[in-house]
Amino acid sequence: MKIFFVSLGCDKNLVDSEEMLGLLEKKGYSFTDDETEADIIIINTCCFINDAKEESIQSILEMAEYKKSGSCKALVVTGCMAQRYKQEILDEIEEVDMVLGTTAYDKIVEAVDQALAGKRGVEETSLSYLPQTDGGRIVTTGGHFAYLKIAEGCNKCCTYCIIPKLRGRYRSVPMERLIAQAEELAAEGVKELILVAQETTVYGVDLYGQKSLHLLLEALCKISGIRWIRILYCYPEEIYDELIETMKREPKVCHYLDLPIQHASDAVLKRMGRRTTKEDLIAIVTKLRQEIPDIILRTTLITGFPGETKEQHEEMMDFIDEMEFDRLGVFTYSQEEDTPAASMPDQIDEETKLDWQEELMELQQEIAFDKAQDMVGRIVTAMVEGKVADENAYVARTYGDAPNVDGLLFINTDEVLMSGDFVRARITGAAEYDLIGEIADEFTK
Repeated sequence: MKIFFVSLGCDKNLVDSEEMLGLLEKKGYSFTDDETEADIIIINTCCFINDAKEESIQSILEMAEYKKSGSCKALVVTGCMAQRYKQEILDEIEEVDMVLGTTAYDKIVEAVDQALAGKRGVEETSLSYLPQTDGGRIVTTGGHFAYLKIAEGCNKCCTYCIIPKLRGRYRSVPMERLIAQAEELAAEGVKELILVAQETTVYGVDLYGQKSLHLLLEALCKISGIRWIRILYCYPEEIYDELIETMKREPKVCHYLDLPIQHASDAVLKRMGRRTTKEDLIAIVTKLRQEIPDIILRTTLITGFPGETKEQHEEMMDFIDEMEFDRLGVFTYSQEEDTPAASMPDQIDEETKLDWQEELMELQQEIAFDKAQDMVGRIVTAMVEGKVADENAYVARTYGDAPNVDGLLFINTDEVLMSGDFVRARITGAAEYDLIGEIADEFTK
């Protein structure tokens, strides 16, 4: 029987999807990229912000049509939206057979079996449960890079965020499980590991009594075949000296950190429930750049938070202008039910949020363009992502670019390259967020 699988939302959710695909393949199911010929349709949903929620609802409704008139015999909904609105989904969309909570993805085979047997219901486990599969995950990112989810849940409880209620408290994945998974990924050809969690910097505190991300990095660096290790979602207040020293010492660890700061006004940060001040943020950014001069720093911001004033927005603009982050994304605040921020007074209108978002992104575009121009003439190591259709050119990424969120390097060459090859490229030009280059020498792997 053929399965059509839809994975929505973040890279953490994608790892859950890949785990489910592996379990289903072991059971003997095959997969199709054509929903019209699927016997079973599975949707792994997201509802972090309103846009994600709407995308998930639309996807469920579209797939429900194939249950009505197509070959689909079972429709299963999993993930964050399934956790949050499990009963509503069953009550309001009669084509949905089974709903799986966020900690029940290891029960996907049983859920599909029940759906095919004509049963309807919810499969869920405690939010303190940490699912475990026996390997065999199917990587969907192309095979040369993969995400490694090192923890589940979050303890921070920012006032705008629903994740702790959907994913539970922070639970680190035991180091031996992560090493085994990384070794399996390396054996399948993965060359870049991207470490993800709701927060990576406190990895191990619950299991080992101390921050242990640096110890995990040291172990992962010993795995043959892995060339790059990238760290995402590092809360700035949790950056610690041993982590910095490991990044400096281990050549496989990319000099790249993702620090989601969300704002720079102390008053807004306090209402958000964040644990930093502007002074703290300046201190950690300054320290990172002093300790690791070639580090690339990415951040994300929320604009239009309840009560945010024009002056506080300008304060954030000034801060971004001063800090000059290498990479930056801006989200407009999303009023999520069951979060403290949703009931705060002085909610900001959507037009203002969008105007402020545009101003921040225009400022960042100037910063990014200047930084890209500064790269012209330099020689960098890059990993090939694929070929540009009908051109003698390839798409690649440098250590300073995470997939799907950062820029690209377009390499003009007559050489035949493969996805996952590492090349040395000379930067010859820049176009806003992207770079243009050529092969600098024969170094390819």
